[in-house]
Amino acid sequence: MATDRSSAGDPARTLALLWGLTAAEKPGRRGPRQARSTEEIAASAIALADAEGVDAVTMRRVAQELGLSAMALYTYVPGKAELLDLMLDTVYARMPRTAPADDGWRARATAVADDNRALYRAHPWVASVSTSRPPLGPGLMAKYEYELRALEGAGLSDVDLDAALTHLLGFVQTCARMAADGRAAEQDSAMSDEQWWVANAELLARVFDAERYPTAARVGAAAGEAHGGAYSPDHAYVFGLARVLDGLAALVEGNL
Repeated sequence: MATDRSSAGDPARTLALLWGLTAAEKPGRRGPRQARSTEEIAASAIALADAEGVDAVTMRRVAQELGLSAMALYTYVPGKAELLDLMLDTVYARMPRTAPADDGWRARATAVADDNRALYRAHPWVASVSTSRPPLGPGLMAKYEYELRALEGAGLSDVDLDAALTHLLGFVQTCARMAADGRAAEQDSAMSDEQWWVANAELLARVFDAERYPTAARVGAAAGEAHGGAYSPDHAYVFGLARVLDGLAALVEGNL
């Protein structure tokens, strides 16, 4: 389950923050020159989330990282909800955009998927944030435009184009969450997945009846040998992405 969600703050204040329409920048508004920029605030909050998780990001903690008082930080950012939107929009603006292998829609879609996977690897906390109501800042809009253009020309209607992109990105986010769960399990147990299964093999052998569950025994053994554990994030991503693209190919070919 996502622990936070975007667009949970005041819409007007959030949009003003994301698009640079803060009170201090409005025409006719005078006041002391601000010591920090919203870019610095976002960078500090993102670094904190990358290191300790998004739950560690509080207004007080970010203020401390910047050498400000908590009250001073509120003069830049209205609150935690708006700060989260600023963080998301910032990483969206800075995310990589790789060159596709060729000019075909499938290669372009693969590049989009890989770009988003790289984003989640760099900022694992992003995968845990619900964006059903996305932060409509310049970073998100540039990301959305770029990703739609990658699928443009495949013969899809605008509605199907949006749905195809949502389907693709949803798959990547699910993979990112599974990978994050795996890393958390390794950290909590101080063992890799392979080490955990070896350590518990004797106990499992006592309770698992291979004759009663022959298919599970056969397939589980084959997968475990291939992956060195019950689950391989890399294999799941490569295998799953191919299947997602195969499904979209059927939709595309049906529209030709």
